[in-house]
Amino acid sequence: MKKILKTSGKCFFVFLILIGLYFLCAEIFSSIIVNKNQNQPIEMAIYISTNGFHTDIIMPVKTEMFDWSEKIKISHTKSKDSVQNFVAVGWGNEDFFINIPSWSELELSIAVKAVLGIGPSAIHTTFLKSVKEDEFCRKIELSKSQYINLVNFIESYFKKDSLGNFINISTPNTYESNDAFYEAKGRFTPFFTCNTWVNSALKSSGLRSCLWTPFQSGIFKIFEEK
Repeated sequence: MKKILKTSGKCFFVFLILIGLYFLCAEIFSSIIVNKNQNQPIEMAIYISTNGFHTDIIMPVKTEMFDWSEKIKISHTKSKDSVQNFVAVGWGNEDFFINIPSWSELELSIAVKAVLGIGPSAIHTTFLKSVKEDEFCRKIELSKSQYINLVNFIESYFKKDSLGNFINISTPNTYESNDAFYEAKGRFTPFFTCNTWVNSALKSSGLRSCLWTPFQSGIFKIFEEK
């Protein structure tokens, strides 16, 4: 019994060290800014928003470069309200997205599976009539070419059917009347989270971003400092 307790104690100590290293690396790498010097023309704006844990990218529904309503269907929402000006997009673990409507209803089994990268991913989309910039929502100005790169990154994570359509996940567990879920590529892990996905989207577009971050705070700190 003593040997078991001693081994368990060592394992727990190692676990604490690994957790500490994870948070230390997150702090260090999120402080390293890439694409810091922006010399692109300012031609449009997007937004990033957070609920304190999860980050979304908010874009105009339609621009001269891309029309999201052709891919993310209004008909997939409960309201089917076509008078929308923006669409918010976020990536994450499908089970976590759909079966955890709020943090107060978090189930340990679902959280553990999500952290271990078990189960498919999904993209959550929400149509918005307007966007208000505040501490939870920041504007990002960018060029048209940067926006095209952003669209290409986001679109590449949607799974598509044989006709090239985004695959809708039919579920009653949407958050609002103007949102919908779609099947997505990739796996959620502690090293590639929903926030890492947003940071990677910004980075691939040539926008200011962290070297790496699993948390929303790293992304938002960049745009508070600019």
